[in-house]
Amino acid sequence: MFREERLDVLHDLITAHPLATLITAGGDGLIANLIPFTLHVGREHGILRAHLARRNKQLDALREGAEALVVFQGPECYVTPSWYPSKAENGKVVPTWNFAMVQVRGRPQVFDDVTWVREQIDEMTNNHERHREHPWTVSDAPEDFIAAQLKAIVGIEIPISSIEGKWKVSQNRMPVDRQGVIDGLRAEQVCPSMLAAMEG
Repeated sequence: MFREERLDVLHDLITAHPLATLITAGGDGLIANLIPFTLHVGREHGILRAHLARRNKQLDALREGAEALVVFQGPECYVTPSWYPSKAENGKVVPTWNFAMVQVRGRPQVFDDVTWVREQIDEMTNNHERHREHPWTVSDAPEDFIAAQLKAIVGIEIPISSIEGKWKVSQNRMPVDRQGVIDGLRAEQVCPSMLAAMEG
């Protein structure tokens, strides 16, 4: 009921919420880090690209090439039973949580190439700056400063081998209760991103 399989919808969530939890299992056990990713759609499921600090302990696990899990968290919101009109009928309601998320799996590749990393940073920055009135670009910083920063990071690429999503937006409730959640979110002015997801 909650499973989302449309690739364009999954890709849209990744693009809208690029800061994801990267999870690996290596010699040091399980490691998780929040990493901003860029999505490339040139392959069947797409490719994720990012960078991280050369001193990050997760880099060892990434270099081992074992499968990585990347979790993208979209809109989320607590749902009170008070929003359900059906509560008045029998009282058989409980709190829950609405959310949207995407899980991606793939085998990472590490790139120590400065040109590759610079291109990834330029792309990520441009993606987030392009809507600003005066966009900042990496080239706005002194070139020697950028060169020093690039020495401290490495790039990673994860060709997506599997992708799945889960959208829990009250679709398991009766229409009157689902509308009650929408009305409650709107009236209490909470979780605008979840309200948009439910109305969309």
